[in-house]
Amino acid sequence: MTTGRLCTDDEVVTFLAGHLQWERDGESLVRTGRAGSFPAAIAWVRAVADVAELMDHHPDMDIRWCTVTFRLCSHDLGGITPRDLELALHIDSIIAA
Repeated sequence: MTTGRLCTDDEVVTFLAGHLQWERDGESLVRTGRAGSFPAAIAWVRAVADVAELMDHHPDMDIRWCTVTFRLCSHDLGGITPRDLELALHIDSIIAA
């Protein structure tokens, strides 16, 4: 269970301004990436799953062949939290690697 807080709109807007791959969709952050192959897309999902498990904060992930969409939201608080922003940065690093 999240013991944190929701991000302010200003915090989310500031994050999005510096991370153009991400967008806000309601109360979630969303990023879609296209890997070079299906195994590469699955590798992203595995790597994100490992980080998410360590954080005890699990994103929604949708795999469509080489395209993976990550959706981050702290459902128990009903929106975007600092943990979502932190996980988004990890996802960016995984995709960039």
